[in-house]
Amino acid sequence: MFCLVCSYYFFFFFFFFKQMNKNSSNIMALTPNTSNKRETICIFGTGDFGRALGHKMIQSGYPVVFGSRSAQKPSLIPKDAEMLSHAEAAQKAAIIIIAIQRQHYNFLTSLAEILHGKVLVDVSNNLKINQYPESNAEYLAQLVPGAKVVKAFNTVSAWALQSGTLDASRQVFVCGDDMEAKQRVMDVVRALGLTPLDQGTLLAAQEIENYPLQLFPLWKFPIILSLCLTTFFFFYCLIRDVIYSYVYDNQDFSFFITISIPNRVCPILALILLALVYLPGVLAAIIQLYRGTKYRRFPDWLDKWMLCRKQLGLVALAFASLHVLYTLVIPIRSFVRWRISSQIISQALNNKTEPLNNTYAWLSDSYLALGILGFFLFVLLGITSLPSVSNNVNWREFRFVQSKLGYLTLILCTAHTLVYGGNRFLSPSSYRWYLPNAYMLSLIVPCIVLVVKFVLILPCLDKPLTRIRQGWERNPQYSEQSNYIINKSAV
Repeated sequence: MFCLVCSYYFFFFFFFFKQMNKNSSNIMALTPNTSNKRETICIFGTGDFGRALGHKMIQSGYPVVFGSRSAQKPSLIPKDAEMLSHAEAAQKAAIIIIAIQRQHYNFLTSLAEILHGKVLVDVSNNLKINQYPESNAEYLAQLVPGAKVVKAFNTVSAWALQSGTLDASRQVFVCGDDMEAKQRVMDVVRALGLTPLDQGTLLAAQEIENYPLQLFPLWKFPIILSLCLTTFFFFYCLIRDVIYSYVYDNQDFSFFITISIPNRVCPILALILLALVYLPGVLAAIIQLYRGTKYRRFPDWLDKWMLCRKQLGLVALAFASLHVLYTLVIPIRSFVRWRISSQIISQALNNKTEPLNNTYAWLSDSYLALGILGFFLFVLLGITSLPSVSNNVNWREFRFVQSKLGYLTLILCTAHTLVYGGNRFLSPSSYRWYLPNAYMLSLIVPCIVLVVKFVLILPCLDKPLTRIRQGWERNPQYSEQSNYIINKSAV
């Protein structure tokens, strides 16, 4: 018995130590080999970006040498970096990062022989879009024709490199004519913990240089449109609900400006902007049916409109969220509490209780239910538009949510508005100074979109539209003529 116990413990410790040795070998295999030293990187320029990039490269294991006009090492340069003249620094590295402004590139012509065959990484930006006829990278390639010029790192800020907060600028656009040089630069980008994006040849450099100068390019139209509509409907409601009451009834409802009018403007803007998200798709379908082909470009205004549909939807969601918040504070408003208490006191003095109106109760509950469901789907559309969510679904799932559920959201929100005041269309009191209620105007665009969409899903139109989007053409001569022109111009 004792022998059996000893044998058991012997085999137990044997397998235990064997497994430990196996795990330790795996751990050693996963440990990076520090003996493989990275290649030296040269940086021309000791400004903010050059110092930040050098510090980041030193942290990533790259030996860094700075090239400067002065051999004296500034105090802000990373202590592990070496400081040499431009010529000496260029001779020690195969990859040279040009972290200086374009107007100071002229000295590089004197180093043309040393820079021959080396990789020059242009990281510069301009002060305004298309400031020069050619990009800075192309200008650098003209100055040093023997070098291999690559454009990179211009979309990353020095502050992000120093602080480590790279989430907002982790993507690095890279372009260049030499594939090997571009690949070497992309390897450096990956070693720094960034994500390189190959944009093609050096012809794309000017577009890459314009990226940091663009201020919300796809948000410009949605924001301007929402501001214009907000201003219009705000003053429209102000005239109908405040000025009209003051002129005809001598009642001061100026306090409506703080909550009542915004709570009318916000749902109106949310519904109109949501309809404008799906209106360009309807117009595109009509144009394709009219042309009988999908191989012709849409008008520029329609192209730009379709590109900013996501931004329009997010602005609409913001207005819908404000409407929900304004609605939640309605019971605590002084005006609402005064009106409810007045009704209660009036019923008590008259010793009469108003009976429950089942019709109004049904309309009220239906109005609230449609609003809740519509806002829920609205939020779902906003969540699925986030890159972190949309990247985890396939195209069919994304299209189902954004298209099918999107139209369902538009139907629910439109029905929510119709139930709210559908019985007021024929009421003369709804037209003050011959102006209809603002929510009536908000129904124009959504109803047009839904009616046209309903017509387009009829089999007589849906089948030919599906065939067109699959490549069928009513007049294939146009496509053949276009291909002939393209091939002739290529030759």
